[in-house]
Amino acid sequence: MAKQPAKKRTTRRKGSEKFGQKRLDVRGAMIKDIPGIANLVRRVYEDMPAYTHGEIRGQINNFREGCFVALLDDEVVGYCATMQLAEALAFQEHDWDEITGNGYGSRHDPTGDWLYGYEMCVDPKVRGVRIGRRLYEERRALAEEKDLTGIVFAGRMPNYRRLRRKVDGPQDYLDQVVAGKLHDPVLRFQLANGFEPERVMEGYLPEDKASMANAIMMVWRNPYVERDQPVKKRLPRGVEAVRVATCQLQARQVADYDEFMRHVTYFVDVASDYEADFIVFPELFTLMLLSFEEKELSPVEAIERLSEYTPRLQADISEMAMRYNINIIAGSHPTRMEDGDIHNVAYVCLRDGSVHAQEKIHPTPNERYWWNIKGGDKVEVIQTDCGPIGVQICYDSEFPELSRRLADEGARIIFVPFCTDSRQGYLRVRYCGQARAIENQCFVVLSGNVGNLPNVGNMDIQYAQSCILTPCDFPFARDGIAAEATENVETLTISDINLADLQWARAEGTVRNLADRRFDLYRIEWDEDGKHPGKPRPRREPLGPTGPGGG
Repeated sequence: MAKQPAKKRTTRRKGSEKFGQKRLDVRGAMIKDIPGIANLVRRVYEDMPAYTHGEIRGQINNFREGCFVALLDDEVVGYCATMQLAEALAFQEHDWDEITGNGYGSRHDPTGDWLYGYEMCVDPKVRGVRIGRRLYEERRALAEEKDLTGIVFAGRMPNYRRLRRKVDGPQDYLDQVVAGKLHDPVLRFQLANGFEPERVMEGYLPEDKASMANAIMMVWRNPYVERDQPVKKRLPRGVEAVRVATCQLQARQVADYDEFMRHVTYFVDVASDYEADFIVFPELFTLMLLSFEEKELSPVEAIERLSEYTPRLQADISEMAMRYNINIIAGSHPTRMEDGDIHNVAYVCLRDGSVHAQEKIHPTPNERYWWNIKGGDKVEVIQTDCGPIGVQICYDSEFPELSRRLADEGARIIFVPFCTDSRQGYLRVRYCGQARAIENQCFVVLSGNVGNLPNVGNMDIQYAQSCILTPCDFPFARDGIAAEATENVETLTISDINLADLQWARAEGTVRNLADRRFDLYRIEWDEDGKHPGKPRPRREPLGPTGPGGG
């Protein structure tokens, strides 16, 4: 009787397994696992740079299905990350930084026909319990479920440097390991798991000193898929609807804090009635709280006064987000930080009760002059029930590196609270917002102040036309504008956006700005600590008390 082929396993193992008196889970990676994954990578690769939390966040957000963790007693002891790629890209000459989008996994292509593995690590303390094999099984099952042609990755050869004098280069080393004449623990493990060596990849990972930057392209071909030619999978045009509201807020004199909050609550209530998922308020919208002071305060006095409201403001808007079941991007609020510096901070209050903060990275000359505002040092996505989002306060939207960082971490919506006094200032923010939407194939939502507040600094006059901007391609609005307000009128502008359109545009659009980046030519490197030893950031003082300008 002819031998029957093995039965295809179409679903991945879920749940937990008993291991002695301990409990072992192998499951999809989650955002909450990031600290554990980062610590694991540091332990496993002591001689190589560790991942930043932002890179791991990007790996998970960009292809959640392809990232797995193993947990033993709730501690992360194994991690692997993959992405889908087209055959031509996966098999061409490349290095690790280039193929992974500088570690973020941002080159994931949902139409790609190969599963590319770019991270696999197991805690040395538990390397006797087949955790690596379990993670490989998850990868293989994922490839089977998606009917992919196979799995490809570049495997390390960690004994090469120690044994290099016994061989005639990396190819000879590979041949001798395959023949059983030399031992390499990583290559032997991969061979035992059904992977076949394709070729040596020199210079793949310069930081891998043990392998002397070399790697071996390893391939597993799906036995349930027979193809003579590479296939590009089509991406279904799905629907992932999110309703967004942008509040163009009238600056007005208020009698007290409670009256200010009543105005904010009104617009939150209306947006909630329209079942919006998000509402965004303008930059510096809390300056209205200075309007009921008996006299106009000096900049220093004004900041101190506003900082008194920060805890109450956070608590009230967070409670409001839960009560009205809506995610609130609460514009921005000047705040004195614990170290004494003044920052311009956007507080993001989600409807699950969590509160997040995104500081303005680039204060304008006016903010530095009048308020002595300092720039923050961190930009990262915020996880919401509608997926990861980003926030850029006004002037920050004019620096494309920040939006690219957010897109790499998985952001599909970027909210831009702004405050501009003139049409020129507004158009700087508007045009840059449209550019960011095109460059990163994401939605950009602008919200600005209108009107004026006598005797309140930075609120003399305002110009705004709040809007919801889209990439410019076939699934989106003809002119790249999902919705916009009438200029200089207090109003709420609401629109439905389809996040699935972004996935389609990134994979199959007329242009593919994210995918077509030349990672072999350029990249952005971030100082995750926000510190440059010996290289203080230059401080440029404005020439004098110029107008707010914004943007």
